[in-house]
Amino acid sequence: MGSSSLWDLVQHPRLLLMMLVLGIGGSLQAGFQGSMITYTSVHVKTFINESWLERSGMPVHPESLTLFWASIVSIFSLGGLLGTMASGYFTTKFGKKKCLLGTNLIMLSGAVIMGFSKVANSFELILAGRFLCGISTSICVLLHPQYVGEISPKKLRGFANSTASIFWSLGKVLGQVMGQREFLGNASLWPLLLASHGVTALLQLLTLPFFPESPPHLFLSKGDEEGCRKAMKTLWGRGPHQVELDDLRKQQSALWSTKSVLEVMKDPALRRQLYILFLLAVTLQLTGIHTIYSYTFEVLQTVGFDDDHIPALSLGISLSELLSAVFCSVVIERFGRRVLLWGGYGLMATVLAAVTLTISLQHSFSWMPYCSLALIFCFVICFGAGPAGAGASVRMEIFDQSSRSSSYVISGVLNWIGFFSIGMVFPFVVERIHQFSFLIFMGTLYVSAIVIYFILPETKGKSILEIREEFDKLNFKKKQALGSETSFAGDPVLCTKL
Repeated sequence: MGSSSLWDLVQHPRLLLMMLVLGIGGSLQAGFQGSMITYTSVHVKTFINESWLERSGMPVHPESLTLFWASIVSIFSLGGLLGTMASGYFTTKFGKKKCLLGTNLIMLSGAVIMGFSKVANSFELILAGRFLCGISTSICVLLHPQYVGEISPKKLRGFANSTASIFWSLGKVLGQVMGQREFLGNASLWPLLLASHGVTALLQLLTLPFFPESPPHLFLSKGDEEGCRKAMKTLWGRGPHQVELDDLRKQQSALWSTKSVLEVMKDPALRRQLYILFLLAVTLQLTGIHTIYSYTFEVLQTVGFDDDHIPALSLGISLSELLSAVFCSVVIERFGRRVLLWGGYGLMATVLAAVTLTISLQHSFSWMPYCSLALIFCFVICFGAGPAGAGASVRMEIFDQSSRSSSYVISGVLNWIGFFSIGMVFPFVVERIHQFSFLIFMGTLYVSAIVIYFILPETKGKSILEIREEFDKLNFKKKQALGSETSFAGDPVLCTKL
């Protein structure tokens, strides 16, 4: 984002404030939930054992304890999958603003339930609360990038979309900070750590009603042009905003009603967009970024660091992603989405190859573990500065208003299934092939970089309708070529024997 774009952002303080409100109740929740749960592991297991002992008079069997803890962790994904599948229907029926307000109530309910689990001496309440948090978090994660992209003018859309990754990274940092023993990650305060996400949900619940629904939703879904104009003036300041309204009118004339998931998957005009969506979702799971965060302690132990140093190093890794995500929001309008995606994937793959090499040689040289740590930081920085923000922007921009909600449902289902599958399979892969498991991610990243380079058109500085027209040319290229050949075949041609 150049100096002119930065000035444009300063000129829209209410838009910037709404981005903040959407962020604290949006993707920040997902980042917080993902990092916070690691710091409650020991305390929750102790609580389960004590609760079981008080009920039955005997300690819980170790295998049962492992099963209970695994259920607490994985039921979040089950709730996430359920929330993802329901989000499309509720978004179409009630709009993004009302859906977010409803999910905040669900989030608060989950926080209260988990906060009182120790007082009630019931670990089952943690299960119920985690399930509710999974439902609400998945809906927030899907709606946040859609909403923030739709409320932004074209010249600020790239920056706005990249804020989803900024708040996700910020949530990871907050989860790790609050999970330290000096704050809430201790034996007496861990229920408050489980319930602390309710604070941000309450903040959004109290502040979001003062902001408008997105202009495209008001104009295209509700047919409320006056409400759309009012929302634009509220967010973008006074002005005719005629260019944006004309774009919405063109979209309205080109669009049918909102498409279901099945209709989106069958639509030939969305074929290439679905390929890109599938590629982004699969690559996100197979970049290795979630694995590094989910198994940060194990990865750093493999690299060769002491347990006392690992929490601080883990926090440093999250901070580096946050700073790189901010950097991405600054440069995304200058370099575009395409180069940040394929370039980021290529750099991440190269770094993973180097990580595999340094871990293999860590016992040969005393300084090699520090090289591995530096490369892990580089890997996270490459992800935050490129694919994290650019991927969020592309997912929003390549689908129009009629198919966007359903496309996010498809993406969300793929992400939740992939997250669960990788979490279940990767530990066994590590046991078998150790550091060479990163080579699987390396291969995926190189392939994705090449495919993105050839199939993704640049979306920077284009309206949603212009992006759709470009994809129409790509999706129907063969038919257009065939039509041209047919038209030429019927024309008389003068020629000589030569």
